[in-house]
Amino acid sequence: MKKVLLGLVAGLMLCCAGRDASAQGSTEYGAGIKLPLNPEGTKYIRFITWHQVWIRYNEHNTGSLRNNELVDHTLDFGLRRSRFLTYSQISPRFLVLLHFGINNQNAVSGGLNPALDGKKPQIFIHDAWTEYRLFDNYLSVGAGLHYWNGISRMTNASTLNFLTIDAPIFNWATIDAIDQFARMLGVYAKGKVGKLDYRVAVNDPFVTNTALAVAPVANYNPRNNNKVYQGYFNYQFLEQESNLLPYMVGTYLGSKKVFNIGAGFLHNDEGMWRIEQRALGQDTVEADINLYGVDTFLDLPLNTEQNTALTAYAAYYNYDFGRNHVRNIGIMNPATGGGSLRGNAFPTIGTGDIVYGQAGFLLPKDLITKNVRLQPYTAFSYGSLDGIRDSSGDKVPVKVLDVGANILLEGHHSKLTLNWRNRPDFTNPNDLKYRPEITLQAMIYL
Repeated sequence: MKKVLLGLVAGLMLCCAGRDASAQGSTEYGAGIKLPLNPEGTKYIRFITWHQVWIRYNEHNTGSLRNNELVDHTLDFGLRRSRFLTYSQISPRFLVLLHFGINNQNAVSGGLNPALDGKKPQIFIHDAWTEYRLFDNYLSVGAGLHYWNGISRMTNASTLNFLTIDAPIFNWATIDAIDQFARMLGVYAKGKVGKLDYRVAVNDPFVTNTALAVAPVANYNPRNNNKVYQGYFNYQFLEQESNLLPYMVGTYLGSKKVFNIGAGFLHNDEGMWRIEQRALGQDTVEADINLYGVDTFLDLPLNTEQNTALTAYAAYYNYDFGRNHVRNIGIMNPATGGGSLRGNAFPTIGTGDIVYGQAGFLLPKDLITKNVRLQPYTAFSYGSLDGIRDSSGDKVPVKVLDVGANILLEGHHSKLTLNWRNRPDFTNPNDLKYRPEITLQAMIYL
């Protein structure tokens, strides 16, 4: 017992020391808040908590309302994410994880009643699963509310170490529709076979479209009781990435040499429905959800003396949600009225094709100070969605450009991110306007 108590004290004293967090680019942080349960530290409980606070100037889409007032721009403040995660292993064969928190709270939305105000947001469970290792690194299985997703690397992205200020959102193709904030209830299997890393899952879809809305344009089927099948496979040519947890790193800040090519899918029988006009009336037609992605990821140290590094990611998505399905999404939308294209919303997810790419460069150390690093980046997405057309019937592409920089005060553990976005305003597809959005993010995680 004395040895165990000594181990607990030592673990708490060393919670911010060590060199186990190479993916985070910080030697100060070390192994994090890790509570050992035996003197060797092989049994432990790990705690992670983080906040991402946004200060943002946004030029709104035409006709946007905030607090029932017509607005053309705002400066607002919000909590993009506020989370707590814990996981533990009493043996390498077992793992239990719990992750909860809030997202997207500002003064006018994201609250307990999002339609009214932003007060008292609902803390909810993001992840809760148990896992059992069956055959070394080859096969582990788990069950619960989980994030072992298909489609792409970015569909499994960690929110702690993005290269850019955030994900493009279309990577989480069914977010808060048939899933719970990119998570589903089900079972999964994961593992590594040589350099091939895989994850597959079978889940229940959450009920959605409870208003039973049905139209000629495909919408989610509220009578969907079919399983959701998904998987993601990536071949890791260089250094191997950990798959202890599902959260895939956005940039290693030069601490790892990684080059991967991946592919994934999501399938749900009769997950959508729509109205089909017939000669003698109309029928309700059900359609499958079929989503596919292919991608590649590169994180390459360049000059070891200067600790420079290149990070690049590219993905192609082919989405089929049924006829002309489109979802307009505005992240932490600063306007709450004026239709689905209010505030900073634009057509984000739908049936069609999307190409996405991002690249960043970690500038030489000592450029600013000994500890502070600068990492400029850019990202661009091009969406060709079947349901976005002008009055002539021609497709109108959805193009979004992000340019920014991470100011890394202590790796990803303490950083500022400044991002400029050029965003389309689809109020009138025949006369497309582009609106600026400038965001400063302050993030700390422990």
